[in-house]
Amino acid sequence: MHYSILYRGPLSSCNYGCDYCPFAKRNETYEQLESDRVALARFINWCEAQSASGCELSVLFTPWGEALIRPWYQEALARFTQMPHVRRAAIQTNISCHLKWVDGCKLDRLALWCTYHPTETTRQRFLDRCYELDQRGVRYSVGIVGLKAHVEDAKWLRERLPESVYLWVNAFKRSENYYDAPTFDALTKIDPLFPINNVRHASRGNACRTGHEVFSVDGDGAMRRCHFIKEVIGNIYDEKWEATLSPRPCSAETCGCHIGYVHMNKLELYELFGDGVLERIPANQIWRQMSDCNHIAKAASPPLTNRRVTLPQVSEIG
Repeated sequence: MHYSILYRGPLSSCNYGCDYCPFAKRNETYEQLESDRVALARFINWCEAQSASGCELSVLFTPWGEALIRPWYQEALARFTQMPHVRRAAIQTNISCHLKWVDGCKLDRLALWCTYHPTETTRQRFLDRCYELDQRGVRYSVGIVGLKAHVEDAKWLRERLPESVYLWVNAFKRSENYYDAPTFDALTKIDPLFPINNVRHASRGNACRTGHEVFSVDGDGAMRRCHFIKEVIGNIYDEKWEATLSPRPCSAETCGCHIGYVHMNKLELYELFGDGVLERIPANQIWRQMSDCNHIAKAASPPLTNRRVTLPQVSEIG
């Protein structure tokens, strides 16, 4: 059996100050950081022990804030990539950290989900980090929050990133009908999957891999089917944790974040992303073949413009 785990420990601090994020420039005490480090160490040890059970794992770190500025996350990725039963170790990051730690990783199992924040660093500084990832042979995707003010930044990046790098756009869904037609078209030219991300997909009662093949874990080991459904279904530190996993329909009305809806069966995005599901890298370079993506956009649920939907938290800018 292969399980994909979305790990989010207690870390909730960031070195950036983006005004759309509640964790901007939040600091934590030594005790809080130590609590996160201890929780992560326990999780790593548990994952390592699963090799004896014969199951394979992939892990995506989805921290509140920025984790890679903390050495224990750098060490965790290196350690995960050395585990023979781990297919992929990936993390969401602003890549503001140094990248020397990559030398300790097996590169065929490492992947980075990199987000550019225009108000927090220069275009060139971020691009230089991407070039360094290329030089080091790291697999990565690049993204940006699709604010109207960020359109020119996204265009600039697309023109300068290597053609082999996927540039995705996280739709800003906290304001209904936020995009006018020219902005929507401009972002779709950059990211042909933007129309899918700009929708809160009807999900209640639909089949989804979460809670079965995919699940989230917090710092205490509590298992949930995903980050967006709060019901605890088990705990990885219980002896019979696997017994809590089974196919089950989604209980949420809608799903609007990539790390949630990508696992919905009806969207068939596993066929699109292949082994790049966790790091958000399509199997084929569809951004270079935009006409091939028309059928994908049509598969998205219709926009819920006439429905009253609770506005998502920042975790659903994704």
